[in-house]
Amino acid sequence: MRKRKGLSIFLLAMICILIISGCGGKAPAVVKNESAAPTEQPAENKVENKATKARTVITTDGEVDDMNSVIRFLLYSNEMDLSGIVLTSSVYHYAGDEKAGIKPFRWTGTQWVTDMIDAYGEIYPNLIKHAEGYPKPEYIKSVTKIGNISNKGEMDKKTEGSNFLKTLFLDDDKRDLYVQTWGGTNTTARALKSIEDEYKNTDQWETIRKKVSDKLVLYIILDQDDSYNNYIAKNWPDIRIINDQSNFWHFAYAWKMHTEEVNSKLHGEWNFKNIKDGHGKLLNMYALMGDGNIIKGELDEEQRGSEAYLKKNPQYDKYDFVSEGDSPSFFYLIDNGLRSMVNPTYGGWGGRFGVVNDKLFRNTVLDYDVHTKKFEAEYSLMRWFDDIQNDFAARADWAIASDYKDANHNPTLTIKEGLDLIASPREKITLHAEGTDPDGDALTYKWWRYFEADTYEDSKVEPAQVKPEMLGDMQLGLHRELAKGEKVNTIDLKGSDTNTASFTVPADAKSGNTIHIIAEVQDNGKHSLKHYQRVIVTVK
Repeated sequence: MRKRKGLSIFLLAMICILIISGCGGKAPAVVKNESAAPTEQPAENKVENKATKARTVITTDGEVDDMNSVIRFLLYSNEMDLSGIVLTSSVYHYAGDEKAGIKPFRWTGTQWVTDMIDAYGEIYPNLIKHAEGYPKPEYIKSVTKIGNISNKGEMDKKTEGSNFLKTLFLDDDKRDLYVQTWGGTNTTARALKSIEDEYKNTDQWETIRKKVSDKLVLYIILDQDDSYNNYIAKNWPDIRIINDQSNFWHFAYAWKMHTEEVNSKLHGEWNFKNIKDGHGKLLNMYALMGDGNIIKGELDEEQRGSEAYLKKNPQYDKYDFVSEGDSPSFFYLIDNGLRSMVNPTYGGWGGRFGVVNDKLFRNTVLDYDVHTKKFEAEYSLMRWFDDIQNDFAARADWAIASDYKDANHNPTLTIKEGLDLIASPREKITLHAEGTDPDGDALTYKWWRYFEADTYEDSKVEPAQVKPEMLGDMQLGLHRELAKGEKVNTIDLKGSDTNTASFTVPADAKSGNTIHIIAEVQDNGKHSLKHYQRVIVTVK
């Protein structure tokens, strides 16, 4: 394992217990790639990419970081079309079955979800003042179900949750259904098995199997039981999978193991002031280190809210970030202009993924960490931390602001030339951005090239070997050093801090190569909120 800044013997001891701690065809897209546009469009045709809301259902095993993710998700629930929340189990958390002689393990119960929805109900009148689309608390409660929770990987029994998922999987809504998998896949597997049992020996089976397979996208955070490998992968091979095997750790329990430069808004002082203190009942439930939050059913050594935990783990300060390892699965679904749902290889708040095959994407691709000067898979997630946390803080303010003017709101951004352009080698591209702010805040612009997502190659030298960062059998990251003579981000982007940027397509760009340019607009209001647009230039 390569050494990280500030890594202590105490941190290593803490990380060791991560092994017993969980985290909670057709491309996997909600939005189809827009057809290529000419390099110039009339001004009245300015494009702000606006996606159809992603349809999603959450499955969760009820760990403390799942609880934190639910709280954050509720503040973002207007950004997605929520179809349900289903409690499930994992190898880390299960309710037990007294009749079968199975004792519960780290089981936190089911009441916590209801309590959080009730707390959401108290702030719902404020939230709807700030944005449209928030689901009513009564609706969320009506689509919250108990799935297969008795044991790790248990998928033999039909449950309220599995029957609920079965209905969703079979309905006639033609949109993709993203199944956020924060725990085990067992309840999802049981739903699929029920469909198979009902239809396999009928003349409808192939039609039904295709319908379900075409609809589902499983965003899996780690493999937290064996039901995916043992059942889903074998019997439903055409279901699309986005699988985060390691990046999530860096927005979870291993956040102190990466470069400190991206952690400024994960420390206690910032979290207490901007998220927890004085932001209402729901945010008061948000778990931070040493905050006194004791979770019934959890192991003593996993009670990160206790003073005893802080004493045993002095690398943490009071109110430091605990974990939200499952949140990247819904960060991926937020339409913030980065267009990550168009293609998992593009990258965005939910990370960036490599193609294993046309149905499977994993976090095997690496972004260049400007702080460590190395390529790291986890940096595709870490690079967004400040923006993610600022946005969260603004929504925490929405929870207590009964008047629109008493909180900050994201600016919007349009690109005059469009988002998908075609250009020739040596052609000069000029892009114009126009931001607007609902609060009348002053705006600043930034352009940058997301060169890691390009298919144009900056460097012709053989890259260095990619090496996993391991802790025992657990992968925490993938890294590679710069090779001798390797070049990065070689395209000169002029005007990168203005509303107009330009660059020249490299002379050696090949037909079909893509160049990804990110435009950002940022306001000067509280928490400095952003919106983005991604322009993709395809070479003729």
